[in-house]
Amino acid sequence: MANERLRAALLERGASVAELAEAIAVDPKTVERWITKDRTPYRKHRYAVASFLETDERYLWPEALTPQQVAAASESEIVTVYPHRWAVPRDAWGRLFTQAEREIGVLVYSGIFIAQDTGIMRTFTAKAKAGVRVRILLGDPDALEGAQRGADGGVGEGMAAQTRMALTLYRPLRQIDSVEIRLHHTILYNSIYRGDDQLLVNTHVYGKFAADAPVMHLRKVLGGDMVSTYMESFENVWAGATPVGS
Repeated sequence: MANERLRAALLERGASVAELAEAIAVDPKTVERWITKDRTPYRKHRYAVASFLETDERYLWPEALTPQQVAAASESEIVTVYPHRWAVPRDAWGRLFTQAEREIGVLVYSGIFIAQDTGIMRTFTAKAKAGVRVRILLGDPDALEGAQRGADGGVGEGMAAQTRMALTLYRPLRQIDSVEIRLHHTILYNSIYRGDDQLLVNTHVYGKFAADAPVMHLRKVLGGDMVSTYMESFENVWAGATPVGS
């Protein structure tokens, strides 16, 4: 059987077998065998291939890592854990977004504290104008899911009001081509803030404001599973969301 995932990843990258082989210092025939005969490379080569193709090793070779190896790599993805969102240093938010070179993502119900931070808004603007993709997902203020989160979090109808305020504050960003804002109808269990391969994940706790709930700072590690899981969740919500103004 052929490794169609590896073949597709090469096509998406626009790279040839020879280019991959040169980049990771192996014979092109070796790469061909990885693809056509679905041979599994040594671990150092799997890491090198995944890095070159900017994808996940476990996606290319799902059976290659033992559960123990995945657990160890995933543990390495945890940079730190904050007991509350308000305990996250302001410069941690700044670094997350200012260091992004490819993608900034925000998945929230309102995330009003982000929209009200003029420094972060300037960063979003500068990054977007430099070609960084900025994607913002807000809860539809008219959706039942947002209303339920407002009730569960103790803010009631204030949740919808915060989302509408965030939409107003984000209006200048919508004029920039690389900024996309969508409204979702999803029940969120976490808010996700992304800067390339780093995440700040704010858990949702029943009866607590989001600012009082814990936050995990995660950084993608090859072979790890946590960051990929949250990124996949972001993409699933994005796929079902409605562009603002449509």
